[in-house]
Amino acid sequence: MDEVVKIINDIKAGNIKPIYFLMGEEPYYIDKITEYLENNLLTEDEKGFNQMVLYGVDTTIEDIVSNAKRYPMMAERQVVIVKEAQNLVKTIDKLESYAENPQPTTVLVMAYKYKTLDKRKKITKTLDKHGLVYESKKMYENQVGQWINRLLHTRGYSIEPKANAMLVAFLGNDLSRIANELNKLEIILPKGSTITPHHIEENIGFSKDFNVFEFRKAIGEKNQLKAYQIADFFAQNQKENPMVLINGQVFSFFSGLLQYHGLKDKTPNNVAKVLRVNPYFVNDYISAAKNFPMKKVSSIIAALRDIDVKSKGVGANALPLSDLYKEMLIKIFN
Repeated sequence: MDEVVKIINDIKAGNIKPIYFLMGEEPYYIDKITEYLENNLLTEDEKGFNQMVLYGVDTTIEDIVSNAKRYPMMAERQVVIVKEAQNLVKTIDKLESYAENPQPTTVLVMAYKYKTLDKRKKITKTLDKHGLVYESKKMYENQVGQWINRLLHTRGYSIEPKANAMLVAFLGNDLSRIANELNKLEIILPKGSTITPHHIEENIGFSKDFNVFEFRKAIGEKNQLKAYQIADFFAQNQKENPMVLINGQVFSFFSGLLQYHGLKDKTPNNVAKVLRVNPYFVNDYISAAKNFPMKKVSSIIAALRDIDVKSKGVGANALPLSDLYKEMLIKIFN
């Protein structure tokens, strides 16, 4: 995020590169930088003749270079934006010759999502020498909670820890989806508001009581009644709670618990760092470790692998999901 802020601040200061090659697994920041360049380099009057948006699936490197070599009309510069540029992966090396001598009055923006160039290759070094190469990396889940807090702070909002953890539990490290859901809340909540689990439940559709986050917690605490109640809710609401995903989350929890048992340093900060989980969830692991010794955790992981196979219809075609959840919990608790 700090690197993105620096890129934006440099643009604001007039330090504009002739090429922005934006690549990486996390599309959120690629979109944000592209959007800023698209909206701020030219005035509305200048955009008509001097701003062009192309799509990788519909264009070629030759067409991109041809457009980039044009001169601006009644403006200081022109802007050529190539969205979904990853579709040009097979021919991207052809951009090298242009990158060696880019048109000084053109700003070429390549939004190369979900992929990266080999940093050892000449094209990458050339792009970085004469322009800017930015790699947008996927964020670890244990970093997302802090990212949500920072994002909301810049917008004049705050969020309760449980509500923050709910977003991470349901949306993982998909920053674009999280940002979109927060945008919905900002429409209905006045600035200065604190987002609560109730807001998440009412406006985004995640139940604050019957969700995988509470399910894992109930299992870890050996609260069998609550675990069975939530499992019954999941079985009755299969579309919103696919068992493959629920089982995957429980499997991930016990895999983390196995790792926790092997840690010498069990301080909360170190647990969050090693397990790569939101610090809010650390107490769940501490509590579960008291109820599930390492040997039992290993047998549960094996049982969950079996449940995963059955949930995909292998060897259990006629077995209702409610029975699969019962089998899961019996193997966990007994």
